[in-house]
Amino acid sequence: MSLLHPVIADVTARIADRSAESRRAYLDRVADAAGEGPTRAGLGCSNLAHGFAACSGPDLRVVREARKPGIAIVSAYNDLLSAHQPLAEFPEWIKSAARDAGGVAQFAGGVPAMCDGITQGRSGMELSLFSRDVIAMATGVALSHEMFDGTLLLGVCDKIVPGLLIGSLAFGHLPAMLVPAGPMPSGLPNKEKARIRQLFAEGKATREDLLDAEAASYHSPGTCTFYGTANSNQLVVEMMGLHLPGATFVHPGTPLRRALTEHAARRIVEISHGEQYTPLARVIDERTIVNGLVGLLATGGSANHTLHLVAVAAAAGITLTWDDFAELSAAVPLLAHVYPNGSADINHFHAAGGVQVLVGTLLDAGLLHPDVETVAGRGLDRYRQEPVLDDGELTWRDVPTRSLDDTVLRTADNPLAPEGGLRMVSGNLGRGVIKVSAVTPDNRAVRAPARVFATQDEFTAAFRAGELDRDVVVVVRHHGPKAKGMPELHALIPALCVLMDRGHRVALVTDGRMSGASGKVPAAIHVTPESASGGPLALVEDGDIIRLDAEAGELDLLVDATTLAGRTPATAPPDDAWYGNGRELFATLRGAVGPADLGASVFATPASTEPDTTPAEARERA
Repeated sequence: MSLLHPVIADVTARIADRSAESRRAYLDRVADAAGEGPTRAGLGCSNLAHGFAACSGPDLRVVREARKPGIAIVSAYNDLLSAHQPLAEFPEWIKSAARDAGGVAQFAGGVPAMCDGITQGRSGMELSLFSRDVIAMATGVALSHEMFDGTLLLGVCDKIVPGLLIGSLAFGHLPAMLVPAGPMPSGLPNKEKARIRQLFAEGKATREDLLDAEAASYHSPGTCTFYGTANSNQLVVEMMGLHLPGATFVHPGTPLRRALTEHAARRIVEISHGEQYTPLARVIDERTIVNGLVGLLATGGSANHTLHLVAVAAAAGITLTWDDFAELSAAVPLLAHVYPNGSADINHFHAAGGVQVLVGTLLDAGLLHPDVETVAGRGLDRYRQEPVLDDGELTWRDVPTRSLDDTVLRTADNPLAPEGGLRMVSGNLGRGVIKVSAVTPDNRAVRAPARVFATQDEFTAAFRAGELDRDVVVVVRHHGPKAKGMPELHALIPALCVLMDRGHRVALVTDGRMSGASGKVPAAIHVTPESASGGPLALVEDGDIIRLDAEAGELDLLVDATTLAGRTPATAPPDDAWYGNGRELFATLRGAVGPADLGASVFATPASTEPDTTPAEARERA
């Protein structure tokens, strides 16, 4: 086993040092909650009777006797969303397998699961990020009955997985495992889908052409196959040891998917008590968080995790900062090209060797912590193996140590790029995140006049009127957490790509989100402080020169300080505009949400601190 890379070691040590007090307090709370024997044994007779009133057969006896482990199923199932529709069958499989393993599983609760693809560009998108914390609270409600000794978390997409983890970490004395559903088969090639989208943006394709292309892309049960937040979630949590090895990208509706789901039920019973007891609080520590972050960076994953990993870490008493992202990104090579960072989809990545080759090469390069707790046992080496069915029996086998397609996946000795897919930028416009894995080096630095918009509709109207057919830095403000719940702004991308293809220097700067699908457009996103909180984005005017330089880590408004001091900040839309489509129900969360660099969470977070380093200093140190 290779020695741990010094940057991985240093960043992990700094995270542990700054988190020492909060982590200790968290672990003390977890220890206080842990007890001997099944949790429900401590309930009063009336309480326990309510807990088994709906049971029958052998499950009734097991729950009543309170001698064997009880497993909670918390699921994001609905049949609206392709990624979550396969979860319908999982509870019965899990109950049967848990029963055979000597435990009992009950469906403890459902959590909401909304789709950013459906709500894209619509008012529902303004609830999307808040749904993560609602999911965390719903998970807490499900587990609050004190009936359970372990948890199986069924969820896949953007805010669902982080929300399930945040909620479960409040019950960190319980073992927990995520149970994925897997991606849909490959559909329309991603390059063709992007081509049709751009043609539609230019008015050269009809709505029917666009709908046909989208339907051919998103065409069956399973996760969307591009490498956005949903598939980034899945890869990251496997690298954190929270999936069974190799479970992430197995298709739904296959015998192997069912076998893995049933084995998850048996395994959670095993680790819920006795010598193999493995509480979630022991699996998620500073090293695990770093391992997940390394996996994200090595594959050019979703920028949404600059919010989600920070929030998940905080739920475990760990303070993760954007400086950690920056320094690790400078040391971790880019090893995958998956759309929007390339033309391949997640199925091609999996076929090339997938998570197993990735884990193996990163371990061999000293870029992962090997000696960590996982739901499969101690040590990350187990995640070099892939699951297979041998005469109907689930087993694991070693995989080739090299990629089977180095246009999609490479090893650390032959990277696609020497650095990871995310960079941090900062300057007099604040701090932001830029995903560079799909941005060509000659497009990573843009200096151009600003054009400022308050809504996506304003941008679209200006584009169609030909007002943006030039070098331009598009500024979309008042889309941060407190302003509009930090919606994603994917609807801008086809038009911005058209402008780039016409030869213009183009960039986007926003306090909103862009997920994993920003593609080739240089986009400084999650800018904080947000404009609604008095951030400097509120001072930008049309025609101001903005410099965005991902290589130097700079985000600057090239206007002198005296001029800026004389400007009146642009105001956000009035609060009474934030209603309809359920938005008014989330007003309390909107008022409580924290800044982007602290995870944009409604839960208590540490006070914001000055950056440990500038982005350029972080890269130099790495």
